[in-house]
Amino acid sequence: MDFKFNAFYTLIAAVIVLLLGRFLVNKIDFLRRYNIPEPVAGGLVAAFISLLVHNIWGYSISTTAELQTSFMLIFFASIGLSANFAKLREGGIGLVIFLGCVSTFIVVQNTVGMGLASLLGLDPLIGLIAGSITLTGGHGTAGAWGEILETQHGIQGALALGMASATFGLIIGGIIGGPLAKLLINRYQLANPAAKGTTSNNDQQPATEQEFVPFENPHQVRLITADNAITTLGMFAACLAFAEFMTAFSKGTWFELPTFVWTLGGGVILRNVLEGVFKVNIFDRAIDVFGNASLSLYLAMALLSLKLWQLADLAGPLVVILTAQTLTMGLYAAFVTFRVMGKNYDAAVLSAGHCGFGMGATPTAVANMQAITNMYGPSHKAFLIVPLCGAFFVDLINATVIQMILKFVV
Repeated sequence: MDFKFNAFYTLIAAVIVLLLGRFLVNKIDFLRRYNIPEPVAGGLVAAFISLLVHNIWGYSISTTAELQTSFMLIFFASIGLSANFAKLREGGIGLVIFLGCVSTFIVVQNTVGMGLASLLGLDPLIGLIAGSITLTGGHGTAGAWGEILETQHGIQGALALGMASATFGLIIGGIIGGPLAKLLINRYQLANPAAKGTTSNNDQQPATEQEFVPFENPHQVRLITADNAITTLGMFAACLAFAEFMTAFSKGTWFELPTFVWTLGGGVILRNVLEGVFKVNIFDRAIDVFGNASLSLYLAMALLSLKLWQLADLAGPLVVILTAQTLTMGLYAAFVTFRVMGKNYDAAVLSAGHCGFGMGATPTAVANMQAITNMYGPSHKAFLIVPLCGAFFVDLINATVIQMILKFVV
């Protein structure tokens, strides 16, 4: 029997998951030491409880997907609204280099997936599903390509397979990023943990415009007013309306893109038109508050809706492929991303972020980096590069690579 939570119950459950995660991270030294994000910690406990209830009594819970999607879109809108052209110029060569690392890894990821699928006697397209379609692309890309692979390429169950692989990646991306960055930081003595209590004390001090960096310090006090909040909500609504229109308008065309990409793009356009043309001062701190809240709620809902018994149905070969992809991601981030980006503290934080969206999604990448910077200190470079690269450029590159594989390789 399946119980369907409406929007109100879904939101209540997500908040409970976040509070549980915060409690566990504060009380369990292992979670705090290895920088496991709070939504991941609480979400996994909720998922295991759901598994026990399903196995013992046969009950399961489904949450409102529309609410989860809305929070995801708000998060991507907040990235777009935080990305003015000055920041793109500030990213400079570092953004280009990191984008090169990410692009190369997409090819590596698909090579590993399709190669192992062929060795295990599976259709290479199954390896593509367990490659960048779901791991770099996430649930949205998995859903879009799953339908195409089922109808046009005859891969039965591609959609369910994609959802399971994307869920696996979301969990693993949130688990391996923090420990990997911590290992790199300690091995190369890149930074020292902040004194206990220092972060929480600083969090009580309101951020000034000079020290403000979006998403970097989610617990930092932000001084906002009702007018700022209302104006910011209006901008979010405009971004979502633009994305809905463009998704429908571009459907079936050469420039068709996922809704969240249009949401981010709408944020970038709106931000720079308001600032550059109409000379409007954008209140970044309100954008940051809504963006961080949406990030946490999205991750909590994603893991709250996780049905572990569906993962248990994965075939042995698929588990082998996903395990190999996890090892590949960790090794690539440690030996390529970290080294190419400079072998410094910023590079370690960028490696954690790469694990997040290389195996899961951009919100996971941001959560990974927040867990590291909360312990070791800020990394402005990482929070400038990863959200832009992970949320926008990587999806364009991933879609191009997948199209080329389907056209010329398979």
